[in-house]
Amino acid sequence: MTVDLVGLLTRAERLTVRRLRGVLEEAGCSVDAWHVMSLLADGEGHGMTAIADHVLLPPPTLTRLMDQLVDDGVVHRRVDPMDRRRILAYLTPRGVELWRQLDQRVTAAWESLPGSGDDELLAALLRRLAAGLADTPARPAAKTGR
Repeated sequence: MTVDLVGLLTRAERLTVRRLRGVLEEAGCSVDAWHVMSLLADGEGHGMTAIADHVLLPPPTLTRLMDQLVDDGVVHRRVDPMDRRRILAYLTPRGVELWRQLDQRVTAAWESLPGSGDDELLAALLRRLAAGLADTPARPAAKTGR
């Protein structure tokens, strides 16, 4: 049963990313850049560790992506006023506008899918699963006595 669930989650994730990539590439945006902008869209500013946790990218890859977003005028960095050792990233006004346009495209593409009316239930189940996975340390499978 677990293998079926893992397979279904993997298939759903890959098909979702494929569809998302198609929508975003029309606007010249990558899926990873969209994930970063989605986090930063709350306007609160986020450090690199929080961004890396959100987008699940290794630090060197995230650094290159963030540098590109800064160069494109979509993101800017500021020193954290509470901890001057930290740098926080924010969307620029141009970045906010781009994210709004992308969000509208992504939402329209998602809402056109069959079953998209179950978003709240699906989101609640996935949040619960993700929280459980994040809170449970990975451990090797038990060995059988064969």
